Amino acid sequence: MTKDPALGTEERKTLLADLAREADALRPQLHRYAARLVGSVIDGEDVVQDAFARVFATAGSIPTGTPLRPWLFRIVHNRAIDALRQRGTRRSEPLEMAFDLADISAVGPEDALIRRDTVRVALGHFAELPVPQRSAVILKDVLGESLADIASLLELSVDAVKAHLSRGRARLRAISDVRSEVAPSPSPEALNFAALFNAQDWDALRRLLADDVRLRQARRPEISGAADVGRFFTYYAEYPRVRVEPAWLEGREIFLVSAEPSAGPSYFMLLEWRERKISLIRDHRYATYVMDGADVIPAESQ
Repeated sequence: MTKDPALGTEERKTLLADLAREADALRPQLHRYAARLVGSVIDGEDVVQDAFARVFATAGSIPTGTPLRPWLFRIVHNRAIDALRQRGTRRSEPLEMAFDLADISAVGPEDALIRRDTVRVALGHFAELPVPQRSAVILKDVLGESLADIASLLELSVDAVKAHLSRGRARLRAISDVRSEVAPSPSPEALNFAALFNAQDWDALRRLLADDVRLRQARRPEISGAADVGRFFTYYAEYPRVRVEPAWLEGREIFLVSAEPSAGPSYFMLLEWRERKISLIRDHRYATYVMDGADVIPAESQ
């Protein structure tokens, strides 16, 4: 996009305000798309965070009148593809192959039933599809986008979208859901963290922080350093009381966070450790949508 030279200061402020509102409102949908595209609710939030950093860094180059919704989806889509490339897991499929074995007339009245079933598919299963099929299925069956809008976003014809959608649906139906219901036991670090947190021993938790610890929260700038990140526990001391429990998500140890009393968790934290010190805290208090589709397994009791 080229910068609009006619965009004045007030117009730019208005554009940035509109962009901030649209981005915040769309964030849960953008995460649903990114999470299924990369096969992880955790990595999907990283994609959205990185995409938004790029969005506001380049906001001044948006021409006046640009529809913000498709523009935001395009940036998140491109960032997700970058993430897949970096992981070396992107599966390609030539566009001319899209029509092989695809019945494009199959996209029809059964859409509602297919959409309901697709929403329940484990995130990891989407990763079994080539990216064009993955994108088409997520946009149509999970987010309910129109075929025309999907075609515009993916820069394909409507018939190509129908073909990718038909083949992607067929592949998803063929994938069996094999998953262990038993998670490993919590690590000693996790048990200690949970015990201290639930006892509200904030000083002991601060002593667990590495000097260069970082804190990442959606809708908040990242902060680093034990002194600044230590205030994180001060905030929790002032909030209504919550409880954490170790669990597993996508092979990673997490902490489910529930209000007291509560029937279930509303979000989770993810910690990274280095030499028994906390080096990174990812707290999703302000991004409860990350729990959507999260395939959480409670940690085995001791």
